[in-house]
Parts: sequence; structure tokens; C-alpha cells
Amino acid sequence: MGSPAPRRPLAFAWFILICSSFWAANGMYGRVRVAAAEEGEGRRMRLHTDGSRGDAHAWPGYLYTRAVGRCTPQFWSSGAEPWPNIAPQEAAVSKVFGSRSVERYGPRLTLLEATMRSDDIGGSAFVKLVKQGSAALLNAYTRRGFPFDSWEVKALLLEALVSEEAAAVQAERFEQANQSCV
Repeated sequence: MGSPAPRRPLAFAWFILICSSFWAANGMYGRVRVAAAEEGEGRRMRLHTDGSRGDAHAWPGYLYTRAVGRCTPQFWSSGAEPWPNIAPQEAAVSKVFGSRSVERYGPRLTLLEATMRSDDIGGSAFVKLVKQGSAALLNAYTRRGFPFDSWEVKALLLEALVSEEAAAVQAERFEQANQSCV
């Protein structure tokens, strides 16, 4: 008769496979259980760094995720791609765009903070201008075929600082260029 010894490695492999499947399923259902427990505390929609929305512990849903373009301020603030050396994250807006921007944005606002701002919706046109203008500048440095050169972005931003209306128009142009960029 044959010895059961050759079956032991096969049985051990099945045991590992079954255990790993159990642990994976337990991890998945554990995350769902945590999300369900948080639901009772009041459901809050969270915006993740990749632009998707939902609970922090839930599995990403394909129907509820939003793709963030490669040229938007949200993309640049997420850290998904390295910033160009000529415009580092900690560079002051006043140093990058020039001294005229100090009056509007102060000396300490950085490019990263400008792209991360969330008070541009329903707020001042100048806030939207610096947010979209910073992303446009980064795109001008890194994206071949972007509709603006870096010097144009800087000049157009400074020219738009003359009035709220000019800032709103130029911010909209920068936003359209950032969203249509590939």
C-alpha cells in the first residue's frame, strides 16, 4: 500500500490556501463592519486624497469614485506625482508669481497650500485664481502641449489681480485649461 506521506505537502498547501482565504474575507467583512458601526454615529462623506468619496474604511466603489484629472489642483495637492524642481511645494506664491501677489496673498502662502485650498467655491475670485493659477503653472512646467507657457501663467495671474471680475475670468480660463489637459 501507498504511504500517506506524499499527501502531506498537498494537504498543507490546501490548509494555507483556505486559511489565507478566510483571513482575506475576514479583513474585507471587518472593514464593512467598521463602516456600518460608524454609520450609526452620523454618516459623513469624506474626500480622500485621490478624489474618491466615501467612508475611510469602506472598499472603493466604482460607481461613487471620481477620477481626478492629471492637471487639476486636487491632483497636484495629492502628491501623486513629484513636483517640478523649479516650483517646489514649499515655494512661496509671492516668490513664484512676483511681489505684486504679496498684497493679495501674503508672503507665507505656499504653492501646496494654494492648490489645497477649499474656500474657492462661493468665495473670493482671488482664491480661485491662485488655486487654478498654481496648478496651471505646474502644468506649464510639466505637461507638454499645455496651452500656457510658465511665463504666460505668471503674467496672466498678475494682470488678473486688478479686479474681482478680471480674477474670476482668468481663474475660469485656468480651470478650463487644467481640466482639459491630458
